[in-house]
This record gives sequence, structure tokens and C-alpha cells, in this order.
Amino acid sequence: MITDTHKRKLYIIDGNSYIYRAYYAIRGLTTSTGLPTNAVFGFANMLLKVIKDKAPDLLAIVFDPKGPTRRHLEYAEYKAHRPPMPRDLVPQIPYIHKLVDAFRIPVFIKEGQEADDVIATLARKADADGFDVTIVTGDKDILQLVGQNIRVYDTLKEKIYESKDVQERFGVPPEGVIEILGLMGDASDNIPGVPGIGEKTAQTLIKQYGSIENLLSHLDEITRPKLRQSLLENAHLARLSRELARLHIDIPLELSYEALTPKEPDNQVLLGLLRELEFPTLLKYVVQEPDQEADYQAVLDETAFQHLLTVLRASKEFSFDTETTSLSPMEADLVGISFAVNPWQAYYIPLGHICLGTPRQLGLEHVLKQLKPVMENPGILKIGQNIKYDVLVLGHYGIAVQGLSFDTMIASYLLNPGKTSHGLDALALEYLNYKTTTYQEVTGTGKKQIGFCEVDIKTATRYSGEDADITLQLKQKLSPMLHEQKLDTLFRDMEMPLMQVLAEMERAGVKVDAELLGTMSKQLAQKMEAAEKTIYELAGETFNINSTKQLAEILFVKLGLTPVKRTKTGFSTNVDVLEELAHLHTLPAEILAYRSLSKLKSTYVDALPAMINPKTGRLHTSLNQTVTATGRLSSSDPNLQNIPIRTEIGREIRKAFIAEQGCSLLSADYSQIELRILAHMSGDDALIATFIANDDVHTRTAAEIFGLPADEITPEMRRKAKAVNFGIIYGISAFGLAQDIGVSNAEAKRYIDGYFARYPGVRAFLDRTIEQAKTTGFVTTLFERRRFIPELSSSAAAVRNFGERMAVNTPIQGTAADLIKIAMIRIHEKLKSKRLASKMILQVHDELVFEIPDSEIEIMKQFIKEEMEGVVKLSVPILVDLCVGKNWDEAH
Repeated sequence: MITDTHKRKLYIIDGNSYIYRAYYAIRGLTTSTGLPTNAVFGFANMLLKVIKDKAPDLLAIVFDPKGPTRRHLEYAEYKAHRPPMPRDLVPQIPYIHKLVDAFRIPVFIKEGQEADDVIATLARKADADGFDVTIVTGDKDILQLVGQNIRVYDTLKEKIYESKDVQERFGVPPEGVIEILGLMGDASDNIPGVPGIGEKTAQTLIKQYGSIENLLSHLDEITRPKLRQSLLENAHLARLSRELARLHIDIPLELSYEALTPKEPDNQVLLGLLRELEFPTLLKYVVQEPDQEADYQAVLDETAFQHLLTVLRASKEFSFDTETTSLSPMEADLVGISFAVNPWQAYYIPLGHICLGTPRQLGLEHVLKQLKPVMENPGILKIGQNIKYDVLVLGHYGIAVQGLSFDTMIASYLLNPGKTSHGLDALALEYLNYKTTTYQEVTGTGKKQIGFCEVDIKTATRYSGEDADITLQLKQKLSPMLHEQKLDTLFRDMEMPLMQVLAEMERAGVKVDAELLGTMSKQLAQKMEAAEKTIYELAGETFNINSTKQLAEILFVKLGLTPVKRTKTGFSTNVDVLEELAHLHTLPAEILAYRSLSKLKSTYVDALPAMINPKTGRLHTSLNQTVTATGRLSSSDPNLQNIPIRTEIGREIRKAFIAEQGCSLLSADYSQIELRILAHMSGDDALIATFIANDDVHTRTAAEIFGLPADEITPEMRRKAKAVNFGIIYGISAFGLAQDIGVSNAEAKRYIDGYFARYPGVRAFLDRTIEQAKTTGFVTTLFERRRFIPELSSSAAAVRNFGERMAVNTPIQGTAADLIKIAMIRIHEKLKSKRLASKMILQVHDELVFEIPDSEIEIMKQFIKEEMEGVVKLSVPILVDLCVGKNWDEAH
């Protein structure tokens, strides 16, 4: 026995138990190449939780061996009905073992012996030798081992089982667990138990009689005839099941406690694994200290400033980062600016710090005046992270930054557009294995959060200098990756020039008629009040319309409508449910109408006036370049892409977007661009011919699927054909189409079959695209933009089907996004070269909106149409619809 242990902590991890628990707890996680990683990720999290949170003195992991074990010899049917390992778990097993090896954790695998028996032997021996033992598992069989110095820890439930907890769960002490298991059996291991006895009955019986043997000797006391008969006839199964559930504590093991002492992980191997598995959130746990110490200097006097200017002027490229008072660049005041020319070196110029004890800072105007020639020198290349923000901020101070060559956020986005974050903190961890200081660590959070201007200069220098330095290092890492993946042309010729176009569009903003919106707000309030009265009349009582619980009570209890979908807290009343119920009762339709009014009022009518910039008197939406996986732009603060186009209220809201005096708004909208791209990419002769002949594609499709001449197609038939045309692009199913246009599944299938009979080249293209995506793991646009589709390798049919829809849609939608981006760049360049006063101010899906002096309308209409229609040569014509008006609705 080891005597000097001082109750040292031994943690034993049940490897197989956690592999399966992690697999089923986390679904759908894959790498960008399609490798399933959900089980590996859950297992890694469990390991880190034990290592970091519990800090064990000794640690071991036990896995099952391959092949049969002792119990298979005792009972041929043992585990006989267990299904094979899920196919998407199989490739994860080697990675889990690699992960364990990288953590350098001792592993026990005993041929012919189950992991549970090895765990039992190890735990009991360590207990006898004076250790405090914790078994990490979710397997209830292990609870029979719990004792004074042995406990079970379930990391997923964050539950620790000691003797009292076992007693509370089963009603018996730990040694009684196998007696209960003997009666109830274990379906997962195909341990039979006694027929007709479940967990509750087993607990009651063992709680009363203490053991199976004592129970069998008192069968005459069992008052339920069927139960007594089953016990009498199946006593042998009870004894067999108990022995199969009993853990053996006599497995021969070569055990050295010293070998179980945790070692430092092999960080290089571990980092390589975590990067290969694309687990950026776990990288922070294995971050290594950089080889060299960072040198970040505060620039507080003229001598230091002049030295910095000399360094910047002599450089070929540098990174920079602004610190400000606001996340909104149009409202931000400059607090400081940092620069980096070489890795691990940076300079920070504080310009607006106001905390107590702040040393004298250089004058803002003086610094910016001296920096202006450097920042506007196109021969000195500039690097940034979300550099559009910095460009806008410096633009307020009269600095038009030139030589913008690299944005690390955009580079990350192109390399993997499906990633959830392209922020500096995440990129530093993923690509540099470096944990940055977060903004919250510097400024605090919640009520105690301070502005950056209140941060002391020493802390600010470390934070901002690090931002500039890490951005520079990321550029050096990401640039060759773009080249290797043949994305550098897309980055250089499309995304970086577009970033500058977007910056100017955001700066220009759009004028909004706040008075009109104020009137609309009152009108909508009246409509909502009238809608409330109608809803209460239909419901027969007043209630909180916004309460899901109260609405469900009205719909499913009082009105007796059949619930469509259940949630964790009750019955769903979401949009899909209400639309389905609207066929059965008037109230759901009224609720939907009320919700629509409420959302438009709160999101746009009431919110937009408050978002008007007081300095410019205009609304400045953010145009986001790195959000959607397809390459499309998005807008936020506010999101102008969700304003309904065809509803009366949507049109009224668009009327509030107006032109300045003496100007008009011009809308340029690509006509059926995605269908034209589909024709080009599929090469379908019939679809190409339709567009070349300038036929109405929806009428032509309707004629084919309904078998009628074009002149006999009704508006309703055309509407259905239009749904088919656009549905095909999004990989719509017969069920989905049926839901959209209100027909039976069979009829919807007939429409789709008719479509593919008319356009067989489209079917071939879709099939070919899906197969190529399965092979390569990604799809591309005409301009080689990539989107990884890991969902295609999922074991879940619904996820795979979703992946197929993405694979079909992305090349088309992504190409449409690329086309309009190229058009925006060319139009922007032409506006500058022609020295026109017109401005591009909005981009919404396939539409560009310009604010144009009335004197420039004709020239703008001509060259906008030329540039947008001539952006690329397709096998079908590209058409643009132009319209001019004093507000956005008139121009639509």
C-alpha cells in the first residue's frame, strides 16, 4: 500500500461512454472539408473540463478492446442487438485516440476485458491504496462502485454521485444497484432481466427485500400473481442478469501510480490536431507563449512621433488600427491610433484619453496633419482588420486612406465563408495560436464598463498595439493561403476594391423623411388597435397577444384547434403553425396580420427616425461583406433588405427613403438574374433559347408544365410556374412547393417533373453540382468563390438534404452576388473618372440605388445600364430594369 498519498485525487475516464455521449449530445458538427467532428469536440471538451477544472493528481482513460469479452463467453446474446457504430462516428475514433495521445494521458485497454471491469479494478485498488477516486462516466452500471472514497462524475450533467446520491436515485445503497439491474436488465447491453419488471418495480422490490436471493425466497409474499409467476419462472434470468451487470475487480493490470501523474501535453501535436479539426474555441487552452516579447510603445512626445513618421514613410506596408468612442464609425470620435511595421513591434498614439493621471498627449490636429500624407500615399500599402471601419473614422478627419491592400477579416471570410466569426480574437487563436487581450478585458462589462477614452494609456498601448501587430502577423499568414487556394485574384480584384466602395456608400447614407414615418407610426398604431379588437372578438376574451402561452390556450383549448407542433414549454404558435391553422379558423390569420404590423412598426417605422445621424441628417446603414456564406452582401443597423416590397405597408416605408432637394433616386435592378445564371451554368438549350428570344420565362415554363399554349396561360398558372422556376434554384422539394403554392404533393411533383422534362440540362447540372460537391467538399461560383458544404457528409438525411440544397443554390446566388459586386466597382470608378456628383447609396439583393442630381439622370441611366448589363458575357442576355423617382417606392 502507498502510504504518503494524502488523499491524492485519481480521475478515471470511461472513454467509450463519453465517445457515445458526446456523439449524441452534439450533432451536425463537421470541418469545412466534411469530416464529422461532433464526438471529438465533445470528448475534447470533457477532457479539458476534467484537466482544467478538477486538476487531478493522477489521471487515466480506459477504452474497450476490439473483439469479444468475458461476458460474451458467459452469455452469447450479450450486446447482440446493439446497432453498429454510426458511420459518421467511425472516422472520429482515430482522432479521439490521437487527442488522448497528444494530452499524454495514460490509456488502459485490456484484451478480452470490458472497460467497466478495468475501471472497477483500478478504482478499487486505488481506493485500497488510499487514493480519492473519481470515475468520469455517464454509465449507470458504474454506480455500484460508489463508496466512501469512490464517486462518479457526470460532466454532461455536472452531477457528482456519492453514496447518498445513489441512495436517492435508486432507493438502495450502491451495492444494491446490481440487484436492481438484475431484475430490470439493460436493453443497451441486451441483459434480459425479468420480463415485466421495469426500473420502478425493481427498485421497490430490492428496497424491500435487499437482494434477488432474499426476494426469491419470499415469493409467497408477492401479492401480484403475474409478477410472482414471472419471478418464479425467470429466477435464472435474474441471477444471470445480476452477474452480467456485476463489475469485476480482479483484472490483472500493470499499474504504476507514478505513470498516471499528468504530464504537459504535446502542444505542437495538439495544436495541429485542433487546427485540423477546426476547433478554434479550444485553441485558447493550449496557447503557447510567443518566442519573443512584444515591444509596444506609446508615442507621447514629438521626438517619438517624428521617429514613427520616419518608420512609416520608409516602409513598404504597415498595419494600423483606430481606437474610438463608438462601434458606429459615423458617430465615433478618435481616441488613438496604432501602427505595426514588423511583428511583435507596434506604436500607439493616444489622442483622446481622459482618465485621471493621463500624461500630456500630442494634439489631434497636429498628428493627423502629419499622418495625412502617409495615409494617403498609395505607394505605402495599408493592412487592417475590418479596415472599412478605420477608413470611415479617418474620413471624418479629412484623411482619405489610399493603398488599402489587405483586410484580414475579408481574407478569413474568403478562405472559409461558413465560419461563425472572422473577428481578430478568433483569427489570432486559429492561425497564430495567440490569445489576444479582449476589449472587455480592457474596458470591463455591464454597468462597470468604461469607454476606451477612460482606459489608462499603458493598458491602451498594450491593447491597441497588439491589435495592429497581430493584424500584421495574420496578413503574413493568410496571404499565402489565399494564393494556395487560388482566391488571391478574387480577394485583390473584387473584395478589396469593393470594401472601399462600401465605405463611400456608408458615408453617403440615405435621406429619410422622419415626418412621414411619424405619421405612419400613428396610422399603424390605429390599425393595430383595430386588429386587437377583432382578435379579442374572435377569441371571445382579452389576452396578451404577444404571449405564446396565452395564445396557445386560446387556440388549442378554447377554440379546440389541433396543435401542429410541440415545443419544450408547450405548443408552438410560430408563423408556420399559424399559417396552417389559418385554413381552419379566422383568428390565426388575424394574429399573423397583427404580428406583421407590430414588427414593421417597431423595426422600421419607429426605429428609423431614431437612427438618423444628427451630424449628417441621414441614415447610414452598415453594408456587411463577411456575413453570408454565399457571398451576398447584407445590411444592418438597420437591415434594409427585409423591408417587404409587395405589401402596401412595405411600399409606404420605402416612400420615406427620399432624395435631397434637386435630386432623384434611381433604382437599377437585375431582371431574373439568378434564372439567367442558371441558364448559362446549366447550358440547357431550351432555357437559353427562352432568354435569347426574350420570352416570358414564367409563362414559357407554365405552358410546358400545364401542356397549354402560351396565350392560354392564366395569371394563376404563371404564378405557380414562377414558384417552380425560383424553387428549383433553391433545391425545393415537392412538399415544399406544395406548401408554397397551395397544391397537393402529387400535383407539385408533377410540376417539378414537367419542369425537368422541359429543361433536362438543368437536372443534369444540379445532379453534377451535388456530386462534385460531395467529391471536393465545396462548390464554386463563376468567379471561383468557394463555399464548403460539410452537411453533405452527414449521417442525418435531413442535414444531407439541406446540404444538397445549399450546393445547388450557392453557385447561382453566389455568382449573382459576384456580378453585382463587379458592377458596383466599375460604376464607382466611372463616377470618379467622370467627376459626377451622383452617389451609389444602397445595395439590396440584385438592386442598386443611386441618389442623382436631376441634371445627371440621363447620363447615369445610360452608363449604369451599360456597366451592369455588360459586367460579364453569358450565354444569355443580362437585363437591368431602371426606374427614377423622388422616393424609393417611386423608383421601384
